[in-house]
Amino acid sequence: MANYAIVGTGPMGLMAALELLEKGHSVDIYERDDRVGGMSASFDFAGLQIERYYHFICKTDYPLFSLLSRLGLSDALHWTDTRMGYFYNGKLYRWGTPFALLGFPHLGIVDKFRYALHVMYTKGISDWSKLDKENATQWIRKWIGERAYDVLWRKAFQLKFFEYSDQLSASWIGTRIKRIALSRRSLMHESLGYLDGGSRTLLDAMESRIRALGGRILLSRGIDEVVSDSGRVTGVRAGGEVMPYDGVLSTAPIQYVPGMVPGLPEEFANSIRKIENIPVACVILKLKHAVSENFWMNISDPSIAIPGVIEYSNLNPGEAGAAKILYAPFYMPKTHPKWSETNESLIEEVLGYLPKLNPSFNRDWVLATHCHRYEFAQTICPPGFQDMLPSMRTPLQGFFMADTAYYYPEDRSISESVEVGRRLAEEALR
Repeated sequence: MANYAIVGTGPMGLMAALELLEKGHSVDIYERDDRVGGMSASFDFAGLQIERYYHFICKTDYPLFSLLSRLGLSDALHWTDTRMGYFYNGKLYRWGTPFALLGFPHLGIVDKFRYALHVMYTKGISDWSKLDKENATQWIRKWIGERAYDVLWRKAFQLKFFEYSDQLSASWIGTRIKRIALSRRSLMHESLGYLDGGSRTLLDAMESRIRALGGRILLSRGIDEVVSDSGRVTGVRAGGEVMPYDGVLSTAPIQYVPGMVPGLPEEFANSIRKIENIPVACVILKLKHAVSENFWMNISDPSIAIPGVIEYSNLNPGEAGAAKILYAPFYMPKTHPKWSETNESLIEEVLGYLPKLNPSFNRDWVLATHCHRYEFAQTICPPGFQDMLPSMRTPLQGFFMADTAYYYPEDRSISESVEVGRRLAEEALR
């Protein structure tokens, strides 16, 4: 039996711990935060326990379904027929169905046919290796044309990736199109899922299972250094104390790894440093009324500097009771001037946009506001990213690592976090 330390208690770290514990190994999980969950953790939002960042479940999230079954939580999963909207140049349009596409007045019939054909083609892709080498914006333009790209995609790329907009892999965007396209009850009905109690229901069950198996979860205790000798991990240093371990699995953002693991060869550490990320500042509002009927509203308007709003209560109507929850993410490089603005300033900016999205909105609707920030929200995945991604099994014997970059080319989701956590533990055991 080996003794392992795991860095991070997001779903990835918890899943890796479950896999190791169920194989009979000893596991301690270290977490700098005061709660488990990482980006899926909840917080007290004016008396409501709600996730810091929005999550939803798709019909193809099979690793998550397997884990829910394993934990006896399958009955906690529910599906909602959700709606999508597209706010373009001052007007909100329905989106996400064939009739919505046909009725959209800003594209010609040929543009609409090419757009639909692109979605149908992308739904059927199973091998993403070729598209890994292709440029995302060029790939989309080739399929749908310049006019449709300008109307439907250009602003979204600019508001999420800024100077990185034209440096993304086609497989990265293709998997996102496929995941949503396949999460449908029928051609006319998009269907997305949620858990009773949100992600904390899953996190609580994973935590309970880990503790029942003898695992230790050490909150408010980050690892300062992975200690090694002669090319092999010997333990960790945390809070001035060194504890011995046979292996360490890190699920923290890999940008922290070179500083945390001084025993890594410099060439490998440099390969980690080449992986870049976009931060997010996510405004969360509790409102008296919904802004729209949509779960997801994409936005392309010259006067609005966010790529969309997510009205979570239109997915999970019971989470907030009579109130409505809306998320509005600002993705931006840390070099962007807006990143240095206060949370209050970003909240005010979002509140200023809402009358544009719904002229009936007024400030009396607002019950509570909040803003969370995360520095490593979205990995930049350029063409050829698969070859750029460092191995989970590092040259330092006994040290393994993964983070959200290892979902590639798949989308960020709890399901992918669970799958990568399983693969990470498998790599350590192998």
